[in-house]
Amino acid sequence: MALIELQEVSKLYGFGDATTLALDEVALTVERGEFLAVMGPSGSGKTTLMNLIGLLDRPTHGIYLLDGRNVARLRPNRQAKTRRDRIGFVFQYYNLLPRISVLENVALPLAYRGMTPVRRQKQASDMLERIGMRDREYFMPHQLSGGQAQRAAIARALINKPSIIIADEPTGNLDSNDSRVVMELLSDIHRQGNTILLVTHNPELTRYANRVIYMRDGIIVADEAKAIGRMAKGARRIYFRRRKTTDQDIVAGVSALMHDVPGKEITDLPKRRKLRHRSSKLLKRLGRRAITR
Repeated sequence: MALIELQEVSKLYGFGDATTLALDEVALTVERGEFLAVMGPSGSGKTTLMNLIGLLDRPTHGIYLLDGRNVARLRPNRQAKTRRDRIGFVFQYYNLLPRISVLENVALPLAYRGMTPVRRQKQASDMLERIGMRDREYFMPHQLSGGQAQRAAIARALINKPSIIIADEPTGNLDSNDSRVVMELLSDIHRQGNTILLVTHNPELTRYANRVIYMRDGIIVADEAKAIGRMAKGARRIYFRRRKTTDQDIVAGVSALMHDVPGKEITDLPKRRKLRHRSSKLLKRLGRRAITR
């Protein structure tokens, strides 16, 4: 039995002429233990899809089965309990509460389960040690680097031992080194049996996934299985495709190079020669294209 199964799920916002179709009859199955990356341009429905899977929103139409149970139509309090116990969230902007320590932030989900302060702080401290941040547990969020804040957010997501981790652009605000640390942490969590759903615009991060889906206009347009460690072929094709230079581009480039600022004249002789040389090269390219046609 699949862990997650969406059957013709749609999501509409607004009404009448202002209706927006965010998801259009999406069908998706995710097996237990998969690392699924979700890619697509802004507005393609990625975050809406994650919100529905994470029980932060309800589908307008369709069925959502979580471990064979239809959770889309549960009452809000039952959805909240399922979300608390089964799903952990990692967001792009960390969402740490600024007025409490890192330890208290990580322990917060345990408070909603009624656990005593001593026990939840002990478990939160153990979780921070697991991710290599035991020495930062009494820091405030503003005292952390971006990478440290994201690792603390991952620790908070893991504290209830969820089976599903939803990470929505978790490296969007991080430099390359911190991004690598965060992704290695998510990869380690995946190796321990968790199901990871990752939303990303970065094709390099598809190396960590064993499956990639591509979305556009609220529809899943492609679904690619791949080996972990390899970049997805679809991501490489979409994001590393070379743009062809058109005749209009060349003419526009020549025009820009020959355009002087009104009221000013370029008196620097080397600079004038450089501009003239670049303009000549662009015009020659345009001429060669005309000859070969």
